[in-house]
Amino acid sequence: MWERIRSGEEEAYFDLYAKLYPELVRFAIKTFGDSELAYDATDDVFLSIWERRDHLVRVENVPSYLITILKRKIIRLLERREKLSNAVKLLVEQDEWTEMPYDEFIIRVQSDEIVQLKLKAALAKLTFRQKQVVQLKFFENLGYEKIAEITNMSVKTCYNTLYDALKIMRQEFYDY
Repeated sequence: MWERIRSGEEEAYFDLYAKLYPELVRFAIKTFGDSELAYDATDDVFLSIWERRDHLVRVENVPSYLITILKRKIIRLLERREKLSNAVKLLVEQDEWTEMPYDEFIIRVQSDEIVQLKLKAALAKLTFRQKQVVQLKFFENLGYEKIAEITNMSVKTCYNTLYDALKIMRQEFYDY
């Protein structure tokens, strides 16, 4: 099917879409917990497949390949969201004449406390190695190669350790 798509066969493209779209959306929702993001990213993946069909590489395991593309697409979308959110926060912070109503301030403080409690509970469930990798990746912004060097693990082990830690933390946040 993949080879037929590479040669421009529209029917093969729609067959692949029908076969893998629901599976990819379910994976994205389960992994990232955001259905809107899951649908948007999966749509983008299939759109890019068709747009770049002339440049697609040979692939042995198409579902795994598409999951990898989907994860990367979602991460880019999340990074864009975060950048936009930070830009909006900066604009709001610079606007000194705007004051936050007291009730909104109280709600924000309580929300921050709840998030802190959830984070502490999630971190408590991690192993020492998982905590170490999370610390190095997210608080010190190191790449996997550098983390592997510091922790004496392989890059793949670092990636898998972080993946497992994030899975535990995500579960803790939703179950709390």
